[in-house]
Amino acid sequence: MAKVREHGWVDTAVFGDDEGPGFSFTTGLWVNTGQPELIMFGMKREITHDVFWDLFREAKAGAPLPIGEPTNRAFENLFAYAFPVAKRFYPDHIGWSRWFYGSDEFPCLQIVWPDRSGIFPWEPGFDTSFVNDQIDLTEHGWKSAVTG
Repeated sequence: MAKVREHGWVDTAVFGDDEGPGFSFTTGLWVNTGQPELIMFGMKREITHDVFWDLFREAKAGAPLPIGEPTNRAFENLFAYAFPVAKRFYPDHIGWSRWFYGSDEFPCLQIVWPDRSGIFPWEPGFDTSFVNDQIDLTEHGWKSAVTG
């Protein structure tokens, strides 16, 4: 894959449809930085691409994303969480990365963002107009994956 060799990673955008929201994911972070691949739902591709570039640079510098705790490293003006993606979701969501690695033996983190008030999908008061914009890809649910 030439773009992974040239840039260190590539992103794949999947359009939303009746079955679910649109999302983007990376391929190449694991092999080039030792950090997990990333997936994010419900954001414009340009925003996701910029977030992935910033996180790729940080990963290259040896700064992993904190898992299960709030971080402002994904977005400039709001907190997000990064959670491990359960391997059972790999076939339906990160097929290109599976092909690239030849297996499911690589980690992937889902970046989860809050509503406009900073409330996350598992918290009381989350804006229900965003409820279908992100799919929980964790093994036991976002709420159980929160550590901080």
